[in-house]
Amino acid sequence: MARRKKSRTPLPPPPRPRAEPFHSPFREMQEQLRTLQAPPPPATPPKPASPPQVSQARPVRSPDAVSRHERAMFLDAMAGVTPLAKDQRGRVEKPRQDSTRVFMPTDDWEALEELRDLVEGRGEFTIQYTDEYMEGIAPGVDRRLAQRLHRGDYAVQAHFDLHGHTVEEAKVAVDRFLTSAYLAGQRCLLLIHGRGRNSKDNRPVLKEQVRIWLSHGRLSRLVLAFATAPLTDGGAGAVYVLLRRAPGLQKK
Repeated sequence: MARRKKSRTPLPPPPRPRAEPFHSPFREMQEQLRTLQAPPPPATPPKPASPPQVSQARPVRSPDAVSRHERAMFLDAMAGVTPLAKDQRGRVEKPRQDSTRVFMPTDDWEALEELRDLVEGRGEFTIQYTDEYMEGIAPGVDRRLAQRLHRGDYAVQAHFDLHGHTVEEAKVAVDRFLTSAYLAGQRCLLLIHGRGRNSKDNRPVLKEQVRIWLSHGRLSRLVLAFATAPLTDGGAGAVYVLLRRAPGLQKK
């Protein structure tokens, strides 16, 4: 028997290799040449530069021109001024002192006054002090002066009420009151200090302080005597003060 020939299926052709792109050196050179020949992008216009600042130097003038200019300015400013007479040149008037000036009491001032009294040999006031009566007499003064003062033989020329004042406020007020009266030529004063019924322990604090202020320090130089006023002017809650006569003032 004859063998039958087996039919063979033809195989597909192998794939053709993919062609790579052709790179020509001449083409790259042409591209570079186009890039170089292309017009540049429009540039941003530059900001206008600010004009240079010119320093204005002051003109230099000669010393003669400066002196002439200053002299002209001086003569222009002094136009219309009347010169003083020869006998008035160089005369300076001293400021007048105010005779009504009131001295403020300070601890340093009172300490200096007490030291001055010791150096000058001034003695202390003669003091009598009780709950209902107080009296003070300057050194060398007759005690009968205080007795006349207590009786009311001297007319009261001014008075001051210390009610409602603290000790510090009363000290300043008493100093002002006595100093102003002394400079005004007033002699007999009424000082109302109260009985101390509204104070702690019913102590007459202001009364005790008034006795000290009148007999020590600067105020003691103004006082001749002081004594408790009679009932008609306050009794134990007030005191008469007799001041010295200020020098240069006429008798009143």
